[in-house]
Amino acid sequence: MEQKLLLEQIENHYQQGLPFVIYSLPESNKLVALLQKDTQLHTTETFTDTGVIMAPFDYETVAHCIPESESIHLESTLEISPVALFDLRCDEDPTEKERYLKLVKETMLAIQTKNAAKIVISRMKDFKLKKFEFSMLMLRVFSLYPPAFRYIWFHPKHGLWCGATPEVLVKTEKTSFSSMALAGTQKFNEKTPVYWNDKEIEEHQYVTDAITTSLQRVTDVLKISKTYTHQAGTLAHLRTDITGVLRSGKTTLKTISAALHPTPAVCGTPKKGAKKFILEKEGYDREFYTGFIGPICGNDSCSSLYVNLRCMKIVGNTATLYVGGGITLGSIPLDEWEETQNKLQTMLQVLQPML
Repeated sequence: MEQKLLLEQIENHYQQGLPFVIYSLPESNKLVALLQKDTQLHTTETFTDTGVIMAPFDYETVAHCIPESESIHLESTLEISPVALFDLRCDEDPTEKERYLKLVKETMLAIQTKNAAKIVISRMKDFKLKKFEFSMLMLRVFSLYPPAFRYIWFHPKHGLWCGATPEVLVKTEKTSFSSMALAGTQKFNEKTPVYWNDKEIEEHQYVTDAITTSLQRVTDVLKISKTYTHQAGTLAHLRTDITGVLRSGKTTLKTISAALHPTPAVCGTPKKGAKKFILEKEGYDREFYTGFIGPICGNDSCSSLYVNLRCMKIVGNTATLYVGGGITLGSIPLDEWEETQNKLQTMLQVLQPML
């Protein structure tokens, strides 16, 4: 099917208020869409259906699902269109800034007194759109960030979500798996070498250690790469690749997802205490931000699940963007604020023609 025709069908589906998901895997030249035939909100506890799952940050056992069996499956070749990048600067709201700086300081105190190593805190910011254009959204989401997992997900009960995330939660192919530790953030500039300070290196090591510890319980073989700089759009991160073999006959996609989520990159470590702090102190519901999303083949045969970062929710003419950062005892509150300002750029580039 031609891309133009596919996108027209999806927009028509959206106008009817029917659920759908459209996505493209990193560096893929294919668009895949599932157009659900009714408005039922499907869920899965087993992860054995074929379809696309989307789980919230506060995931325990149930994830949302658009099952292929209840949908029209469409595909087309992805045609990357040239799109303009803009020099954007998000205006600072003094009240919002002060609230976030206070939260960073409170988080650092909690780390010091409760012996946590890292807690990831976040904030949300609303942007009013002059006019929401679905076709423009699709063009920019899928053309701006080819190295990322790009998606648009809609259900009338949860609104429209879209994103371009660089972070793999887990990929599986029968008993083989791959994951990653991704932490530390700074603006990427091709003309300037990337320098990582001690705080960023320490933060990344916390993530790597916590992920490998979690995986040791559900794997037979575990391999860890050297850490390197990974470019994701206008940002750079520290990245370590983790691969191996799942424990034969005991590890399912559900168990490995539960072992990994939420990762220290979006929650903190130790996980239980960090998550409790976030739910009590952050002051808003993250919903699907820092949850996970991706296609599964069914019967644990294959999956590509991604941490839902660099994402936004759109309802009517309001877009809500979500950004955060990992806090350690080495954090500098103003630097943490600036990091969230930089992270807003990813989705603001998508929205720019509608602002």
